[in-house]
Amino acid sequence: MTPTHPHVHTHSHTEEHFSGSEIVRDIVIGMSDGLTVPFALAAGLTGAAQGNEVIVTAGLAEIVAGSIAMGLGGYLAGKTEIDHYASELKREYMEVDMYPEKEKQEVRDVFNEYGLSEESTEAIVEELSRDKDKWVKFMMRYELGLEQPDINRARQSALTIGISYIIGGIVPLSSYFPIFTDNAHDGFVYSCFITAICLFVFGYFKTKIIGQPPFMGAIKTLFIGALAAGSAYIIAHLIAG
Repeated sequence: MTPTHPHVHTHSHTEEHFSGSEIVRDIVIGMSDGLTVPFALAAGLTGAAQGNEVIVTAGLAEIVAGSIAMGLGGYLAGKTEIDHYASELKREYMEVDMYPEKEKQEVRDVFNEYGLSEESTEAIVEELSRDKDKWVKFMMRYELGLEQPDINRARQSALTIGISYIIGGIVPLSSYFPIFTDNAHDGFVYSCFITAICLFVFGYFKTKIIGQPPFMGAIKTLFIGALAAGSAYIIAHLIAG
């Protein structure tokens, strides 16, 4: 008869790792600049005693230009990553063909860092070298520290950054729209209030997602936005005045 152990429980362990970090990074890049740059522009134009119509027109033009520029930057960064991986992959295949013993030694060096015995290391090296594709993939990841990028990454990055920039930019500019006020000073006051809340909330969740103290992250994000807008307002006011 098989003994039973009623007090022994089997717990399944599920590791939870944050995924989608690249998308979050792109949102952070686009939203951070979107909240800050148009806010500083609107503040500067307000300081230069410009009317709401000028501020809204200039702000919308900046948002369009900024979203395109930021999106293009994201696309080029993603494309560069893809091209770099392809170039290194081609080089690694060539080195495996031309210098197999050197590449095997590099595999040994990787496992030696983990304290594996010589016998275990040699067995792994010989097994790995029988499959060129897996061998090259191993070298790409553990020798060069490169992961194969998503082929659609560049387009996704451009779209995410661009849209995030537009959303972020509309927030500080919206208070200057005629439906809220036709006075630039009032629009600036409302913009400061709305943008400050958004910067704080955005900074809070941004730092919380990456595992940093959220309150300090929120304060830092708010401070940077306030510094940019305040500087633009004062400089424009001094020049215009």
